[in-house]
Amino acid sequence: MASKALTTVDLERKILLLRGERVILDTDLAALYGVQTKVLVQAVKRNRARFPEDFMFQLTADEHTRLRSQFVTSNVGRGGRRTTPYAFTERGVAMLSSVLRSARAVHVNIEIVRTFVRLRAMLTTHADLASKLAALEKKYDAQFRIVFDAIRELMAPAAKPRKPIGFRA
Repeated sequence: MASKALTTVDLERKILLLRGERVILDTDLAALYGVQTKVLVQAVKRNRARFPEDFMFQLTADEHTRLRSQFVTSNVGRGGRRTTPYAFTERGVAMLSSVLRSARAVHVNIEIVRTFVRLRAMLTTHADLASKLAALEKKYDAQFRIVFDAIRELMAPAAKPRKPIGFRA
């Protein structure tokens, strides 16, 4: 069954951080649901009232360019995508199950929401660890700066008196 092929690690890799939100792009969602991207986007456009800005947003041209350069996707005008992608937040992904009514869509939505929840729990659990790490970095950064400055002084050549250049009488 397709449920075992859908792993948490694969889903976590598809979750991006854009505009301070954890999102999944429409192309990745379409691949997970087993539909074409244009079919997914068309279904969303037919039900636009179900997808406010905190559920889904369209990337700006600049965001799309930066993502395209990161993922090394095709150029516009060469058979690539002609519109900027849509990014779906966790709430938007949950809403997709009401728009895409197949059994696969329901299963995929359940797995995606579980992954979002797992990521949120991990971040909450590790927030304390992150603050301790930041404190240690600040503490050791100040101590090592002195060491590095001392090493730089030792590495700098001593200023020797130079011989004058030119004719000597």
